[in-house]
Amino acid sequence: MVMRRLHQTDPETAAAIDREIDRQRQGLEMIASENIVSPAVLEALGSPLTNKYSEGYPGKRYYGGNEHIDTIENLAIERAQKLFGAEHANVQPHAGSPANLAAYLTLAEPGDTILAMDLAHGGHLTHGSPVNFSGRLFRFVHYGVGQDTELVDLDQVREIALREKPRVIVAGYTAYPRTLDFAGFRRIADEVGAYLLVDMAHFAGLVAGRVHPDPVPHADVITTTTHKTLRGPRGAMILCRQADRLRPQEKRDLAARIDSAVFPGMQGGPLEHCIAAKAVAFQEALQPDFAEYQRQVLRNAARLAAVLADQGIRVITGGTENHQVLIDVTPLGTAGREAETALDRARIYVNKNLIPFDTRKPRDPSGLRLGTPALTTRGFGEAEMEKIAGLVVRILKDPRSETVRDEVAGEVRELTADRPLYPEYVLTIND
Repeated sequence: MVMRRLHQTDPETAAAIDREIDRQRQGLEMIASENIVSPAVLEALGSPLTNKYSEGYPGKRYYGGNEHIDTIENLAIERAQKLFGAEHANVQPHAGSPANLAAYLTLAEPGDTILAMDLAHGGHLTHGSPVNFSGRLFRFVHYGVGQDTELVDLDQVREIALREKPRVIVAGYTAYPRTLDFAGFRRIADEVGAYLLVDMAHFAGLVAGRVHPDPVPHADVITTTTHKTLRGPRGAMILCRQADRLRPQEKRDLAARIDSAVFPGMQGGPLEHCIAAKAVAFQEALQPDFAEYQRQVLRNAARLAAVLADQGIRVITGGTENHQVLIDVTPLGTAGREAETALDRARIYVNKNLIPFDTRKPRDPSGLRLGTPALTTRGFGEAEMEKIAGLVVRILKDPRSETVRDEVAGEVRELTADRPLYPEYVLTIND
């Protein structure tokens, strides 16, 4: 595929896209929240569905001409429900943050107390950061991890819940390399009369692949993005029970209230080209090879963590049970921002990240977060993870050396050349 029309219409934008495709092709994408979608998902994203306005839901639209749009959205809904065994699915949220907003507004009133993981210990901005809508609209209290174990302590969660009596308890994270005890969270929620909301944005693909504890039997509402481990387009969805466990007297069930919170409560016209791409990604995730892909994601992450630890890197929690590896780089005499930049220049892409009990500021924290979903999609296995871990360590131990950077960048080019990415895209930047 050559983007001739785009190059003719807008050569500046086309050239930037070409350069980005080239960057992805020649780099090692190790940002834990990123993945690589299939050409089929890209085709759906680039389809003329973007031309259609379809406010409302299938069979209940505010515009005409939506019969085929309804078919596509129903496919996405049915596949999401089948993939996760959920009673109800709303596939319209544009992103994870508005999905969380819709869930909060369904389960609580502004000013109500919500208990969630502390951002500094691995939580997300939408889990109550004061600079985010969540922290401005609701009263968040937070649980964290133990200083010795760096693991979530359910006894602490229970103690806070009994004291604060939250309306909602959130189980989920953005930088925590372990699994969560959803049954334990459910017991605490029942004890204090709270809803349990699981934010599985990071590990949805692992759940779909049946290689991770399943939150669906325990949660009242589940929010997730559709990219990351799920390997779909950028977007989100909400899964929930049909009935409201805490408000059985409600005239409208929980599913109906979730739908109303998304539309008209939060957003207008859905992005139907993205919903079509979600439907394609869900269909891909229903195939047997998706489970093997997720098993390889876990094997790759475990090997990456083990080799980094063997080479003297402090791995947070001592390992990983998911797709993430969180490391402390300060013992090497560097910090997160410098380490991220140095790796970036060698075409290894990671993100700086706070670690538990970090004494540094978020813009230049002590840690890095690494992930294996994109590399696994590209076909890298455990043998390559060993080599990649070695390349990361070489940069981290000498982040200012241009010689080391150039040597590592050369080895990265060799690795990526063996795993071509989107060969159907023919670049014109060198024409």
